[in-house]
Amino acid sequence: MARDTKIHYQPKPWRKTPLVESANLSKAAGCRIFLKLDLLQPSGSFKSRGIGAFILSTLQQSSNPENIHFFSSSGGNAGLAAVTASKALGRPCTVVVPNSTKPMMIAKLKAAGASEVVQYGASWKEADTYMRDHVMKSSNSGTEAVSVHPFDADETRRGNSTVVEEIDDQFLELGEGDCGPDVLVASVGGGGLFSGIAQAIFEDPARAHWRTTVLATETKGADSLSQALAKKKLVTLPGITSLATSLGATRVAERTFELAKKWEEAGRVKSAVFTDAEAAMGCWRLADDERLLVELACGVNLAVCYGGRLEKALGRPVRRDEKVVIEVCGGSNVSTEIIEGWRREYGDLDADVIGAQQVADVPSAAEAPNGKA
Repeated sequence: MARDTKIHYQPKPWRKTPLVESANLSKAAGCRIFLKLDLLQPSGSFKSRGIGAFILSTLQQSSNPENIHFFSSSGGNAGLAAVTASKALGRPCTVVVPNSTKPMMIAKLKAAGASEVVQYGASWKEADTYMRDHVMKSSNSGTEAVSVHPFDADETRRGNSTVVEEIDDQFLELGEGDCGPDVLVASVGGGGLFSGIAQAIFEDPARAHWRTTVLATETKGADSLSQALAKKKLVTLPGITSLATSLGATRVAERTFELAKKWEEAGRVKSAVFTDAEAAMGCWRLADDERLLVELACGVNLAVCYGGRLEKALGRPVRRDEKVVIEVCGGSNVSTEIIEGWRREYGDLDADVIGAQQVADVPSAAEAPNGKA
């Protein structure tokens, strides 16, 4: 089947990541679980795809790319992706972060090559306003200041769609056919990743024959998409109360809501909200089962594999031969110490699950330290 819609950037500031089938997570979920390992992107998260595409496209379209200076107001994974991509393409990138940004992330931004890291304000919105009104305007004369939005840009969505294009190719390489997965699980913050995935699955003629359901996950307290779908209109949360700060967009992009609403009504999109404790469980269990470290915004995807959560989210039983791809979007705001803290605090949330949903023989559950497994 022809696939003539792919991005052909050279060089690309992101990489093709592995797609692997997990025996342990498959056993826990009761179906075939494939992990799309975007934690292996240059910045440590999927953000390298969309933001890398935006930065590269900006340079390609500029008549004076050597004069461009990029600016990012994200102190998290988007900022790290902007710095990583800018450095790879030979351009400077300044990051403005709120005062609440942890020292670990500031250190990572500097180590990645940020030309400057400025702290200002109590929130992302205050940091972003300060960046646009002051930092960008006072940048060196003769340079063109370009703002990099964390998720809401056409080229960013287009870059994120490459994850589906890779899965398409990799299913063929693995002998799984050309019809894609039955379910693709991805978390939603502002919606850049979801929009890219939805466009590639539902709107690209190359995948018109796919029947994939996209399961959009969020954490309680950062569930702006779920609330918008329930009210059938865009909503703005009064604030973010979830610990999964990488999902901390109080309002999803219009394009995200448009796609989610349309395809939820068509039965192709499902929305699921989990607690921070469930997301943390997903993180420490993934560390045990696959020796991979991810932050809460990604752990919420892995949580669906345990305790019957996938069936509950889909509203139907899952078949053993069903193919489910989980976007392991990664995230750099995590360490072994943080993971162990979550394990001690939350332990095995599913210790009392019985019958067909019991997962006590999965390695992660067997090793839970709180004595409940």
